[in-house]
Amino acid sequence: MLLFLDKFSGLNCRWNEKPLTEGDFFRLCRRYRITVQEMPLRVGGFYYCMLGRHYIAVNSRLRSTMKLFVMFHEFAHYLIHAPDAGVTASFHGVGRKTRKEFEADAFATCALVPRQMIESRSVQELVEEDGLPEELISARVELYRTLGI
Repeated sequence: MLLFLDKFSGLNCRWNEKPLTEGDFFRLCRRYRITVQEMPLRVGGFYYCMLGRHYIAVNSRLRSTMKLFVMFHEFAHYLIHAPDAGVTASFHGVGRKTRKEFEADAFATCALVPRQMIESRSVQELVEEDGLPEELISARVELYRTLGI
């Protein structure tokens, strides 16, 4: 995970410095020529590459924070796990939690809850005032505690 920090800072979107928005997600996708498809799905979303083109599909039924989390999670698969050739797909929330899934979760978690937020506010404030899910805040605190990011 720490090996990717330079790549993340090169995004020039203030990842882990400010909470990223849906607008930030779509700007990044335009910059990297990723086609985003929103549709009803049985999973949260997935990233896939076909014939050298990159796609992110997001469940259109997801709301607010979960949708944003899935969007950045799938973008992370493109950013740090994209293949050079061939067809691949990564599905959010399907199967065992692999290293790639942990990395994508960490990227999305820091995109939504940057370091400064957990350094300056309590878990209770983030949950009650910002309406963030407690599980997301707990995961963010754990990333800070174990990796220092």
